[in-house]
Amino acid sequence: MKIKIPEKVEKKEMFPDIVGQTVAKRKLTFLMRGYDATGIMPHLMFIAPKGCGKTLLAKAVGRNLMASEEDTRYGKPKRFMEINCSTIKNVKQFFNQIAIPHINRKEVTVLFDECSELPKTVSMLLLTALNPNKENRNEMTYEDFVIDIDFTKQSFIFATTEAQDVFHALMDRCDRVDLEDYTYDELAEIISLNLKDHEINFAKGVLPEMSSVLRGNARAAQKLAQKIQTYLASEGRKDFTLEDWEDLKYHLGILPLGLNRMELKILRHVAKRKECSLTNIAAATGLTTECVRRDFEMYLAKMGLMTISTAGRSLTPAGLKYMDVAKIEEKKQMTDEQRAAIHEDVKGEHIKKIFGKRM
Repeated sequence: MKIKIPEKVEKKEMFPDIVGQTVAKRKLTFLMRGYDATGIMPHLMFIAPKGCGKTLLAKAVGRNLMASEEDTRYGKPKRFMEINCSTIKNVKQFFNQIAIPHINRKEVTVLFDECSELPKTVSMLLLTALNPNKENRNEMTYEDFVIDIDFTKQSFIFATTEAQDVFHALMDRCDRVDLEDYTYDELAEIISLNLKDHEINFAKGVLPEMSSVLRGNARAAQKLAQKIQTYLASEGRKDFTLEDWEDLKYHLGILPLGLNRMELKILRHVAKRKECSLTNIAAATGLTTECVRRDFEMYLAKMGLMTISTAGRSLTPAGLKYMDVAKIEEKKQMTDEQRAAIHEDVKGEHIKKIFGKRM
């Protein structure tokens, strides 16, 4: 079924307000053009760390999936339903509260957010509903109720930060869309876009400085933009300088590379030992080993500050230099000579960029 777009509806750029994610947007644009021609969108699986825009991009896709001539919303996007999968407890609840009232005989785009939280029984049910076939339709059955799943009417999108926890057969039903961490330039653009209506002027070099502490996270960029707006509003100004950024870092306790205090604590503990076990770190921090591994170690290793091996955890040369930087930054006593010496020794773009243009 080809989706006919009324002449009065202009086909605009599909992702006008989404920064970055070039590869993902290119793939989605291709798939959505296929939808315009056939009325069928493959089931999508968005995978990315938190804050990289999975839900934002999924909603943008939904805005571009137009209703057919048979629907009352013809000329507009299909209905869009977002489901927090942690609220789904069992098949009966899914059928009674979601499938029957919102999916059955409807033209709708359904987003299953954090789909790794789906109960196994519901995942199994969806396997039957989403199984590709030449008819592009299936039946979903529970007790005596049968729901007709028509891929020309219903489109399904999944999103998760925990791809390893998604039922493998459900993953196979979907076209995988992996999102990337944002670059410093892209994060700077996100900050600027979020402050465009406030007409904020940034001094040269301040946006790269700020981007370096956002951990590649678009949501963190949005939150920082809000803090900048609040800071300048309290000052009655529109200009944001490097001095303002130093002041904001001081008040918010922002560390280089955006590390949090627990990550710094872990680095300090590991620095005291040649090799440190995960159990030892957990005991020193009061956290569980799983919490340390999942919430703190990954970023330290990603930024090249710490190595993880079967022998234990140890700081890299960059990690040791970071300890010097963090100590000096905390005391606000970094001299030009110290900055130059540290910059000369530290390896890797991630660490170098924390100094920005001031170097």
